[in-house]
Amino acid sequence: MLLKDKVALITGAGSGIGRASAIRFAQEGARVMVADVRTESAGNTAAEIASAGGTANSISVDVRIAADVERMVNETVRIFGRLDILFNNAGVYIPKTVVETSEEEWDWVVDVCLKGVFFGCKYAIPQMIKGGGGVIVNTASGAGIEGVPRLGAYQAAKGGVVIMSKGIALDFARDNIRCVSICPGVIETPIAENCNQIPAGASQQIWSRSGMMHPLGRNGKPEEVAALAAFLASDQAGFITGVAVPIDGGFNAGAWIPPELMRNS
Repeated sequence: MLLKDKVALITGAGSGIGRASAIRFAQEGARVMVADVRTESAGNTAAEIASAGGTANSISVDVRIAADVERMVNETVRIFGRLDILFNNAGVYIPKTVVETSEEEWDWVVDVCLKGVFFGCKYAIPQMIKGGGGVIVNTASGAGIEGVPRLGAYQAAKGGVVIMSKGIALDFARDNIRCVSICPGVIETPIAENCNQIPAGASQQIWSRSGMMHPLGRNGKPEEVAALAAFLASDQAGFITGVAVPIDGGFNAGAWIPPELMRNS
């Protein structure tokens, strides 16, 4: 088991990448605190882990609020005795250019995706130092390392996550704390419909269009990102820190034209 006897705290764990990661971490031997803004979703993930023989608790948190995040970290330590792994995964997005984005929309996306990561690290790192070290995994995005149309606020926030993670890795390396970011391509999760800009049930149409963007010809699955996160959080990745790791079906490799378009040219 990659994470035997570790204590992991995962935000946004009620669905998508967070849910898949909570389940994978538990399968790898971790005790997991499942955190999400949706109380019921967090509880459902924790219950699924418990029914499979794992150990999990759940907590409701709004990562935009410092006191909420501090409480989340403190509860994790109170229940499990320490904190070894923080996976800052909670995220939202709005598919708009910067011109179309309102100030309220900008603040919502940046507060969840960037300030939420800041708060998580701010309150988790002192606990990790007390325990002799730890690992922080932050969900960034392919949009945080490559320009993507119509994602103004989201790519600004995710680019911030990438560079902040590098700075954290340098600041706390001698405290035995590693920090990495992961940069997924299009992953088939409920985030599209959760953004309130996509009609309910429209995800399948989005997936069919976005799959061709990736050289591998398909979108990613939450379980694939969860497997990467589990490895990066494990001792097997003990010499990896300060990097942004793409998991994007080749999207970050460079300019790519789908073969079907080449044949029609």
